Amino acid sequence: MTVQPPSLLRLGVNIDHVATIRNARGGSAPDPVRTAILALESGADGITAHLREDRRHISDADIDRLTQTLRAQGRPLNLEMACTQEMLYIALSHRPHAVCLVPERREERTTEGGLDVAGGHNWIAPMVGQLKANGSRVSLFVAADPAQISASAHCGAQVVELHTGAFCDAVRDGKAREAGTALDALRASARHAEDLGLEVHAGHGIDFETVEAVAAIPQLKELNIGHFLVGEAIFTGLPSAIGRMRCLMDEARQ
Repeated sequence: MTVQPPSLLRLGVNIDHVATIRNARGGSAPDPVRTAILALESGADGITAHLREDRRHISDADIDRLTQTLRAQGRPLNLEMACTQEMLYIALSHRPHAVCLVPERREERTTEGGLDVAGGHNWIAPMVGQLKANGSRVSLFVAADPAQISASAHCGAQVVELHTGAFCDAVRDGKAREAGTALDALRASARHAEDLGLEVHAGHGIDFETVEAVAAIPQLKELNIGHFLVGEAIFTGLPSAIGRMRCLMDEARQ
């Protein structure tokens, strides 16, 4: 009997921090749209961009151009956004391929945890419904918590994206026991999500050291990685950084 290898993972590249560098000085360089095109040419399957309420990196103009450019190329844009009426209006106006609802606090440096779907069902579920009816695939960014995953299914989401930060931080800090516990939680959560009919993605803090353990989780269909790849590109170039990440992901599935 021939054993079929697990399907390869999709790689979504988050380009937020190219915009961060641009905004540090102003002007138009480096251009996130040019980065998106290069990322796709280098092995990315799609592009992720987080339009924050304070516009600290990606801007409304970036979303306009990304939507037009990627749609013309037949490539997907995953718009990350807070659960607010302003962001809902923007998403409904642009109709990106996918929308990922994330928690957002003004004072945080980056997304620090998962969305409280269980506690916010009454306002998250209607937003999910509107986005789906408008043609976008809806993902909820959640912790590796069975209650939040169940709540995501009840809200009507098609996808959950598991927050991998606890695992990645523990690995980098040399905390083997905590890393093992976090990885077990990710594995159990991925199984639970698949049992509920949800597609499973993962992201946050993934680098070359941590990607293989995460990518080996068989239920996962997509990883979204950004900050590390943009940082690594300073030293090796974006095609090289994406190429190596792509190879590590593929090797984990063999």
